[in-house]
Amino acid sequence: MHTIQEEVKQLNGYNLHLVPNKKFKTINIVVKFKAPLERETITKRALLPYLLQQGPNKYPSRKELQIALDSLYGAVLSIDGGKKGNHHIISYRLEVANEKFIPNESNMVEDAFNLLNEVIFQPNVTNNAFKDATFKRETETLRQKIKAVIDDKMKYANMRLIDEMCEDEAYQLHVHGYEEDLATLNPELIYEYYRTILQEDQVDVYVLGDFDLNDMERIVSSTMKRMKKEKPTSGEENAHTKKEESKEIIDKQNIQQAKLHIGYRTNCRYQDKAYPALQVFNGILGGFPGSKLFVNVREKNSLAYYASSRLESHKGLLLVFSGIAPGDYEKARKIMEEQMEAMMKGDISKQELSETKELIVNQLLETLDNPQGIIEMLYQQVIADVDLSPHQLIESIKKVSINEVKEVGNKIELDTVYLLTSEGGTANE
Repeated sequence: MHTIQEEVKQLNGYNLHLVPNKKFKTINIVVKFKAPLERETITKRALLPYLLQQGPNKYPSRKELQIALDSLYGAVLSIDGGKKGNHHIISYRLEVANEKFIPNESNMVEDAFNLLNEVIFQPNVTNNAFKDATFKRETETLRQKIKAVIDDKMKYANMRLIDEMCEDEAYQLHVHGYEEDLATLNPELIYEYYRTILQEDQVDVYVLGDFDLNDMERIVSSTMKRMKKEKPTSGEENAHTKKEESKEIIDKQNIQQAKLHIGYRTNCRYQDKAYPALQVFNGILGGFPGSKLFVNVREKNSLAYYASSRLESHKGLLLVFSGIAPGDYEKARKIMEEQMEAMMKGDISKQELSETKELIVNQLLETLDNPQGIIEMLYQQVIADVDLSPHQLIESIKKVSINEVKEVGNKIELDTVYLLTSEGGTANE
């Protein structure tokens, strides 16, 4: 297996991650701005990618920005926001052709960095404010995005589960922000906040592709500079108040298919030694089509339209999802809880263990076949503040035993059961 190389340097107020890789014919640049999740900033941070993608000062419209990208042999730029653990991350991604493979081109990568520098550090502002028309239009776009969550019942149920489960914790915050906050924002305020991001966020710059390390460091250092104020980026895991008992929440709407989502505390996160065993636990429970949840809840008992589980690795949550008929709540919940009990007892066959480990390893190798996937996996280490390379993670997963899966399972605690059901209640109308 090809080991991923990564050279990390502190440079101009950010961490530069150079990832030489001869496999790809493009250069991938990703710039990540990280700050603690906070209620007063989450809506601003959700809105910024919409504004910034409209073009910088030098290319002050979507069309002009696209022409600039097209002139770099069809370079592709995207900006988005997301949360990992108790951090909010704004990511700028730029993929550009490698000049090595284009005759008579020698400044392609430098030009790409100059363009990205414009997008990040020279946004389209006048008198210290984003353009009013752009601000109004993109605020409305975000408003529609926030409202749309209610229409996607699976997303909505997951959001409500986290609302209830992580009450009074930073992780509860909605990644798209809050509609009521939009009325309090204006073009000056959002730009003022963006300036603090440029100075105070932790910034990590990733460059992946076939390049000379010294050349690339020279290009990046000459084009990207930031004024940095030292500000601690805590975003640390705030201890949740341990519940004496789990809670059950039932919401009712005019829907045909009920959503039964269950949240567990794993008491284990990405940086912990037991994390590879937790990944295997999740895989056997509900991570793949042959998992216990899928086989027992959906196939054997025909109680669910879907049944699966996933980890929130940096928060230490295990979330179980299912879509059921409203009248099947008690039966479905019982069978789902039985699968969790079986896992905790170590009721796992050698075949389940080996097949699941193979599926997880293949999934990770597939991720490492994609330049963006490699960068995301490397960035996990930054979020978790741990030195665990993708190669080490894969090797650790291969070594996980049934006993280790059982041990990590015995630390898992039921936290919240959330049911979104029809207005007739938990039984069929």
